[in-house]
Amino acid sequence: MNFKTLTIITGTCLLFACNSEKKQQQAQDTAISATSATTAPAAPTTTAFDINAVPISDKPLGAFPYFGLPENYMNFSKHEVVDYDVAYFWVKDHYEKPEGKIFYNRITAKEGKPYSDLELAKNLNDVITGAGGVKVSEMKIPSDSTKNVPENNSLKYMHGYGFVGSQVTTVYLIRRADRNIWVQLTPTDDGNSAALMILETKPFKASASLIKADEMKKELDTKGHIALYINFDTDKATIKAESQPIIDEIKKLVAGNNGLKVRIEGHTDNSGDAAHNKKLSEDRANAVKTALSGKGIAADRLQAKGLGADKPIADNNTEEGKAKNRRVEIVKV
Repeated sequence: MNFKTLTIITGTCLLFACNSEKKQQQAQDTAISATSATTAPAAPTTTAFDINAVPISDKPLGAFPYFGLPENYMNFSKHEVVDYDVAYFWVKDHYEKPEGKIFYNRITAKEGKPYSDLELAKNLNDVITGAGGVKVSEMKIPSDSTKNVPENNSLKYMHGYGFVGSQVTTVYLIRRADRNIWVQLTPTDDGNSAALMILETKPFKASASLIKADEMKKELDTKGHIALYINFDTDKATIKAESQPIIDEIKKLVAGNNGLKVRIEGHTDNSGDAAHNKKLSEDRANAVKTALSGKGIAADRLQAKGLGADKPIADNNTEEGKAKNRRVEIVKV
């Protein structure tokens, strides 16, 4: 049974329950409406998630995946570990999509031992918060949100996502100075197990320091293109403030060389969905183009194109290679 099927079943059960109670509910609505104007509580507000508001922890951690299970519990199957991929962690009203090393499995009781969702959750809460983790979300994920999880991802990590359409999902975050550790726990509908997923992000390692405009010009004259490492918000096309000096140098390059026209190319590694990566790379290339236009560079001197993972310059099977492939290239046209 795949991820989408589980969600559909959950929705069907809810519809059946609603139909069976429809008449009773209609009768109650009339009485409730007479007083609702004066007694209805204010709608709850949701505070936007800010990862920077989570304090950094320096408490000792063991080896990945860090957290042992309670004495009477075990992994449903062998340890499932992926060296590098993207996973989806629900936080309040959206999915965070960190990339890194992933552990995922179903947790169940050892043979002859009783299983308890509450016991498992409390034990994991103690060990995670003891390591400096913060609970950033605890709620039932809206069933329609699963449409935003690519099917290939949900099938690969089904033992990590659990029954997210019908059970309360708890998400923790441990921020470290050099990486983030995400933990997601979701019970399954059978009442005999829960899905656990842990992801450790890999720190970005830029392959080049800030390159000045005159150095860019030399590279363009000799090779016709240059790779730059501009940092964006995770899975977005928002240029981080730390990369503004690179934008300034590109502006100097174009402004200081009359007649120079460039194409801005966005590139990604091969993690995740290819179509998504292509769109993301295009959005990021356009973000750089927009930033340069905002600094006075004429639009007709700038082009933008997204190539996704189509043109790697390093091995996508290594972390270092993936970091090199996540780049923006300036191409002389």
